[in-house]
Amino acid sequence: MSVTRILAVMAFVLVPSVSLSQGAQVAFGGIQQDTSAPVEIAADSLSVDQQDGTATYAGDVVIGQGEMRLAAPKVTVVYVAGEGRIDRLEATGGVTLVNGAEAAEANQAIYSIDAGTITMIGNVLLTQGQNALTAERMVVNLKTGTAEMSGRVRTLLQTGTGQ
Repeated sequence: MSVTRILAVMAFVLVPSVSLSQGAQVAFGGIQQDTSAPVEIAADSLSVDQQDGTATYAGDVVIGQGEMRLAAPKVTVVYVAGEGRIDRLEATGGVTLVNGAEAAEANQAIYSIDAGTITMIGNVLLTQGQNALTAERMVVNLKTGTAEMSGRVRTLLQTGTGQ
């Protein structure tokens, strides 16, 4: 590969990293998620706290809703007071989110059911095929199938040249 071509490829990879440092919107999952679909949770244990209206699942927690899967060591389900319906899910301890052919990882995630958003926080890594994006925060809009990343966004785009 010539020096000119190497510099062109480097510019292509580095420019999005600089221009996206304040925030970037990307496609996520390629599908729109029905946030009213049933939520299925599997875990090693469950602890319910009637006082604060929460249920905490621990140990290899896997949550499924439609095509989406979320896995974490611990997930707390917060219910709407007096209504018995889920307000949000709070996943901690290292979270993996898979939607369609794409996957994201972060330290923690908050799934707000009514808003139809998943906010991933801390060391976010989004993979889309061979491309990867990192940031400190990513908000996934499940209704539109898009995500917004912020906090020092970095992008690695594969050019497919193979040389």
